[in-house]
Amino acid sequence: MEPPKMNPVVEPLSWMLGTWLSDPPGAGTYPTLQPFQYLEEVHISHVGQPMLNFSFNSFHPDTRKPMHRECGFIRLKPDTNKVAFVSAQNTGVVEVEEGEVNGQELCIASHSIARISFAKEPHVEQITRKFRLNSEGKLEQTVSMATTTQPMTQHLHVTYKKVTP
Repeated sequence: MEPPKMNPVVEPLSWMLGTWLSDPPGAGTYPTLQPFQYLEEVHISHVGQPMLNFSFNSFHPDTRKPMHRECGFIRLKPDTNKVAFVSAQNTGVVEVEEGEVNGQELCIASHSIARISFAKEPHVEQITRKFRLNSEGKLEQTVSMATTTQPMTQHLHVTYKKVTP
């Protein structure tokens, strides 16, 4: 079976496609946490529909034990640069973020966040993400968040090297 043809609606996000590995390890910090590092594998693909599919799987750099995981979809509003990012996380958080793609940069901010009734506190109230393809062809992601106890603060930064198209 031939791979599906990419839907032209998602062409502006084609620079994100592939399997990416953190290189070097990602860095996490937050006022309520000790700074930490993590490894992450990212798969961004399409099946011919007008959206991309993604999964983010992070691991402890020493033990390789699974840490944060999330998966979802990235949709583009046809004939615009408007983007929606829909994500379900292993922490019990589900989020919808919206924003814009401009060239090889995607900036999104939370539109709505829902969580399971027994989600760990403090609860996330806002999230922003920025993805960009840098001049070395590496994908960078920066995540900032606000919780019920902290204002908007950078939480994660990671650079990925592409390992498969």
